[in-house]
Amino acid sequence: MGKDTLCDSDYKFMSIVWEYAPINSGELVKLCYEKLGWKKSTTYTTIKKLSEKGYLRNENAVVSVLIPREKAQANESATFVDRTFGGSLPHFITAFLNGRGISDEEARRIRKIIDDYEEKQ
Repeated sequence: MGKDTLCDSDYKFMSIVWEYAPINSGELVKLCYEKLGWKKSTTYTTIKKLSEKGYLRNENAVVSVLIPREKAQANESATFVDRTFGGSLPHFITAFLNGRGISDEEARRIRKIIDDYEEKQ
């Protein structure tokens, strides 16, 4: 997959696939019509495109996930921080928290994530 990112419509589509996969492509067409208002051709074009990008596989009319949601989210997040903040996580956090508060529980969880990361180093 490399550093490919998903546009908004592809991410919405993949959210459906992540929730329901493995799923018959005909059933996926119905879900995309219900949830996204997409025509059959749009769904099949997106299946083909995301198969070529390595996000999913369409084999025997069954669509399955190749890139888990968590990996795609990590890639999207890293790309955003790189592009918007020059790769600086502290700059991102400062901008994100500007004018916002976080709860004591959120602060505790963030500290734990950092502590766990440092232990692995």
